[in-house]
Amino acid sequence: MTLIERSFRERIVLVGVLFPWTSADTVDADLDELALLVDTAGADVVGRVVQRRDRPDPATFLGAGKAEELHLLAEQVDADTVVFDDELTPAQQRNLEKILGRTAIDRTAVILDIFAQNARSQEGKAQVELALLRYRLPRLRGRGKALSQQAGGIGTRGPGETKLEVDRRRLVRRMGRLEHDLQALTATRRTQRRARQRSRQRAVSFVGYTNAGKSTLLNALTDADVVVEDRLFSTLDPRTRRLHLPGGETVLASDTVGFVRKLPHQLVEAFRSTLEVVREADLLVHVVDGSAPAPDAQIDAVREVLMEIGAERVPELLVINKVDRTDEARRVAREHPGSIALSARTGEGLPELLRSIGDRLRAADRVVELVVPFERGDVLAAVHREGEVVDETHEEGGTIVHVVLDDAGRARFAEFEAS
Repeated sequence: MTLIERSFRERIVLVGVLFPWTSADTVDADLDELALLVDTAGADVVGRVVQRRDRPDPATFLGAGKAEELHLLAEQVDADTVVFDDELTPAQQRNLEKILGRTAIDRTAVILDIFAQNARSQEGKAQVELALLRYRLPRLRGRGKALSQQAGGIGTRGPGETKLEVDRRRLVRRMGRLEHDLQALTATRRTQRRARQRSRQRAVSFVGYTNAGKSTLLNALTDADVVVEDRLFSTLDPRTRRLHLPGGETVLASDTVGFVRKLPHQLVEAFRSTLEVVREADLLVHVVDGSAPAPDAQIDAVREVLMEIGAERVPELLVINKVDRTDEARRVAREHPGSIALSARTGEGLPELLRSIGDRLRAADRVVELVVPFERGDVLAAVHREGEVVDETHEEGGTIVHVVLDDAGRARFAEFEAS
């Protein structure tokens, strides 16, 4: 189920609109990114149009006159499809297709299409299909005779529903089934997370803009063997690996789907269960492409999505990647005190990153030093069960244990706490 034809490379015209609350540079940057998205989806950009408006036209977004001009341009360049950088309403989409005489879609449709290509796991496929169906459902009306046959004479309507109503009911049933399946998968994830929380296993999530280098970084740190491609949204399904820190601790490190400006709400909703790994992490390693044209805008876009999924309060460690490509990445790091400049490809800065992850986690943890007499093996075993042991040494007075404990654990083992 995709939205862009792939039996051949479609010819695409891009359309952006400059409103009073946006800047020309922002619109150009968004269209550049949209061109990359279109290429990733398997189509070719053959034209670009920017229109200045005070507000969107309710009927055609652009206005009837500009839509006619766009029709002429599409004819001249022999375009198959016109892609708008802003989201279109179902009515605007239908009206534009009547004027243009060809398919009109928006950035949301392109991103959904790319996700549909890249989903591999059962959960990922279900999440993408659900997002696609949520996008398609309000757009059924007026999609041609195949979706809306309803003749007007006796004996032509049939005994039951119109074709449109049948299709709508079929989509709603399928969406209900997918939501049920995803709820079951979410329950399994939560059971696994509860087991992790009981074991006091710390979790680190790698987040960032798409193609910022998260998967490359995870591979460099953990030998995760995650597929790495120089393309947008190459990683959709989260991968979790054990990460060994210099202090001896072991944490769980997870790679997640990359974010992007104007990430479709349908995708955020569909991937909400997958993104819980981000919301419930102990630390977010926010990976930034230091060689990108506007890294600060990408940082803001990622933080907007984090806020949308309820992860804005999780501690964040900013990592500026790709310093091997340009000195601009080091400048970006200097502008963000506390960030780390590195190259996931060459390994530069990785030891500093590991130390910083350990320091951040230990600062957030309640590390307690306990002195357990040698004859109290039962206490030592309980400490290992209820806390995360950072290190353990044997001295003359007993076993010295540095362990992460919650308030209940500290109260239980208070008599053994070092003074």
